[in-house]
Amino acid sequence: MKTLNNFNFKDKKALIRVDFNVPLDDQFTVTDDSRIVAAKPTILKILEDGGSCILMSHLGRPKGFQSEFSLKHIHNKVEDIIGVKTIFVNNSVGGEAQAASDNLKPGEILLLENLRFHKEEEAGDRDFAEKLSKLGDVYVNDAFGTAHRAHASTAVIADFFPERKYFGYLLEQEIESINKVMENGDKPVLAILGGAKVSSKITIIENILDKVDHLIIGGGMTFTFVKAQGGKIGDSICEDDKMELALEILEKAKAKNVKVHLPVDVIAADSFSNDAKTQIVKVSEIPDGWQGLDAGPQTIENFHEVVLQCKTILWNGPLGVFEMENFAKGTIELGKSIAEATKNGAFSLVGGGDSVAAVKQFGFEDKVSYVSTGGGAMLESLEGKTLPGIAAILK
Repeated sequence: MKTLNNFNFKDKKALIRVDFNVPLDDQFTVTDDSRIVAAKPTILKILEDGGSCILMSHLGRPKGFQSEFSLKHIHNKVEDIIGVKTIFVNNSVGGEAQAASDNLKPGEILLLENLRFHKEEEAGDRDFAEKLSKLGDVYVNDAFGTAHRAHASTAVIADFFPERKYFGYLLEQEIESINKVMENGDKPVLAILGGAKVSSKITIIENILDKVDHLIIGGGMTFTFVKAQGGKIGDSICEDDKMELALEILEKAKAKNVKVHLPVDVIAADSFSNDAKTQIVKVSEIPDGWQGLDAGPQTIENFHEVVLQCKTILWNGPLGVFEMENFAKGTIELGKSIAEATKNGAFSLVGGGDSVAAVKQFGFEDKVSYVSTGGGAMLESLEGKTLPGIAAILK
């Protein structure tokens, strides 16, 4: 793999695609800086070699120039986290950007304005990519969160650096973590898929059945499987048009000797509310007017046993409506089980928006092996797709 350690950046200007698409509040204050923190090792390696860094990113989904999406709002936060004075420039291409790059000295950082202020970025425009490429001597992609997009700054630009293009440390870690689960993880391998819908996970399930020994299915998509097998699910969420598919998945898993573990009991509620009345019922015997909103105690115990016998664990999706305190226990207890397995030597990878949010909310971030920074990119990797941003560095 073409990684940063293969190159000395002394007196070189590294053009780095970072993912600084961070959330801002009404006052334009960064509310979660983990993506900026994640890019720090790559930036420091280049500066310590005696090179300089030109950082390019998008922020939000602007339609042309919109000041609320300007990277000037995160300029100070980037400077604070990296600990190095950072120059901000009001465009990502053109005379001002080129002049700022030409004047950049070793040890300095330049932050370009939001790439998506130019429609050419998302269109994968070659001329725009070429203009960007003129700002640096070396190209580094460290933005896993956008690696599944064939944009100018993630895929096309690499063509202008045939010999000098590298993965940043973050992207390298993401690739290695996914490979550990999908290609070379210690057995038994376990995938835990939760969340609301089977439809959003079909291609992942089909792709990972050849790689895993155990599959835990939880969250809202449980009920599509339970109803397909003749269970009564009350008013629980269900994709009736995916029931046949659910049965096919169970058949395929059986044929491939993959053990599928479904919840056996749930915390059922009489309304979708934290204040709802609740009762513990069998997953296939939920009364009319009630809906399953979290894993029940026996399910938590069963899943705990499965987790502890596995050496490689992928977690994508919560076990219940963890945003409501009264329906968070299943997700929290699963986090504890994965943390214990990790402490015992298992490799655990957490990815996908809701699981990452849960891991951060409940304090498991440092108790699992790796938390992926790229929601959509991670899911497409698990589906077996080659991501354009990764393919561009490898070719």
